[in-house]
Amino acid sequence: MLVSQGRSVAVAEAVRLIGVTQFACYRWRKEFGGLKIDQVKRLKELEKENERLRKAVSDLTLEKLILREAASETEGLRQQNF
Repeated sequence: MLVSQGRSVAVAEAVRLIGVTQFACYRWRKEFGGLKIDQVKRLKELEKENERLRKAVSDLTLEKLILREAASETEGLRQQNF
Protein backbone atom coordinates (compact mmCIF):
# COMPACT_ATOMS: atom_id res chain seq x y z
CA MET A 1 0.00 0.00 0.00
CA LEU A 2 1.11 3.51 -0.76
CA VAL A 3 -0.08 6.69 0.88
CA SER A 4 -1.40 9.28 -1.54
CA GLN A 5 -3.03 12.52 -0.43
CA GLY A 6 -3.60 11.14 3.05
CA ARG A 7 -5.25 7.88 1.99
CA SER A 8 -3.87 4.40 1.40
CA VAL A 9 -3.83 3.26 -2.20
CA ALA A 10 -2.91 -0.14 -3.61
CA VAL A 11 0.31 -0.10 -5.62
CA ALA A 12 -1.49 -1.41 -8.71
CA GLU A 13 -4.01 1.43 -8.55
CA ALA A 14 -1.37 4.08 -7.86
CA VAL A 15 0.85 3.08 -10.78
CA ARG A 16 -2.18 2.90 -13.07
CA LEU A 17 -3.14 6.44 -12.06
CA ILE A 18 0.29 7.88 -12.86
CA GLY A 19 0.86 5.70 -15.92
CA VAL A 20 3.96 3.70 -14.95
CA THR A 21 4.61 0.01 -14.41
CA GLN A 22 4.74 -1.68 -11.02
CA PHE A 23 8.35 -2.59 -11.81
CA ALA A 24 9.22 1.11 -12.18
CA CYS A 25 7.46 1.90 -8.90
CA TYR A 26 9.38 -0.77 -6.99
CA ARG A 27 12.66 0.29 -8.64
CA TRP A 28 12.05 3.92 -7.62
CA ARG A 29 11.16 2.83 -4.10
CA LYS A 30 14.38 0.81 -3.88
CA GLU A 31 16.45 3.73 -5.21
CA PHE A 32 14.77 6.64 -3.44
CA GLY A 33 12.76 5.01 -0.63
CA GLY A 34 14.88 6.22 2.28
CA LEU A 35 15.57 9.70 0.92
CA LYS A 36 13.82 12.95 1.71
CA ILE A 37 12.58 15.17 -1.11
CA ASP A 38 15.51 17.60 -0.87
CA GLN A 39 17.96 14.67 -0.94
CA VAL A 40 16.34 13.27 -4.08
CA LYS A 41 16.53 16.69 -5.76
CA ARG A 42 20.21 16.99 -4.81
CA LEU A 43 20.90 13.48 -6.11
CA LYS A 44 19.28 14.32 -9.44
CA GLU A 45 21.29 17.57 -9.65
CA LEU A 46 24.51 15.68 -8.98
CA GLU A 47 23.66 13.03 -11.58
CA LYS A 48 22.98 15.76 -14.15
CA GLU A 49 26.24 17.55 -13.31
CA ASN A 50 28.13 14.26 -13.49
CA GLU A 51 26.73 13.59 -16.97
CA ARG A 52 27.70 17.11 -18.10
CA LEU A 53 31.25 16.65 -16.80
CA ARG A 54 31.58 13.22 -18.42
CA LYS A 55 30.56 14.74 -21.76
CA ALA A 56 33.07 17.57 -21.32
CA VAL A 57 35.89 15.10 -20.58
CA SER A 58 34.87 13.02 -23.59
CA ASP A 59 34.88 16.09 -25.87
CA LEU A 60 38.25 17.26 -24.57
CA THR A 61 39.76 13.79 -24.97
CA LEU A 62 38.57 13.66 -28.57
CA GLU A 63 40.03 17.11 -29.27
CA LYS A 64 43.34 16.03 -27.74
CA LEU A 65 43.50 12.94 -29.94
CA ILE A 66 42.70 14.98 -33.06
CA LEU A 67 45.39 17.56 -32.20
CA ARG A 68 47.94 14.84 -31.47
CA GLU A 69 47.21 13.18 -34.81
CA ALA A 70 47.44 16.49 -36.66
CA ALA A 71 50.74 17.30 -34.92
CA SER A 72 52.23 13.92 -35.86
CA GLU A 73 51.16 14.40 -39.51
CA THR A 74 52.71 17.89 -39.52
CA GLU A 75 55.95 16.48 -38.07
CA GLY A 76 55.95 13.78 -40.75
CA LEU A 77 55.60 16.40 -43.51
CA ARG A 78 58.46 18.44 -42.03
CA GLN A 79 60.75 15.44 -42.06
CA GLN A 80 59.89 14.70 -45.72
CA ASN A 81 60.78 18.26 -46.76
CA PHE A 82 64.31 18.00 -45.31
